[in-house]
Amino acid sequence: MNRIATSRYASAAALTLALGAAMTLVSAPAAAAAETEKCFGVALKAKNDCAAGPGTTCAGTSKVDFQGNAWKMVPAGTCLKTTSATSTTGFGQLAVFKEKKA
Repeated sequence: MNRIATSRYASAAALTLALGAAMTLVSAPAAAAAETEKCFGVALKAKNDCAAGPGTTCAGTSKVDFQGNAWKMVPAGTCLKTTSATSTTGFGQLAVFKEKKA
């Protein structure tokens, strides 16, 4: 085999590995999203992932601990078991809620 043919095979192999790695990285966030859920009322002040209600922009903008309209991504199936000091049930919720008075 000559050097040109060897170089083409090496290039093709490298390209195949690079494309395979890229496809793995693209599918990873989708898989992670399927294994998590938004949990309202469990984020600490300025530690929310997003949706912190009126007057805020997004991630890290919640004004108080356990804000009822601020959410944090948690492993799927754990939200309703996660403690929340402001929820009427005492646990995180899968939807926005009005905080109870302490």
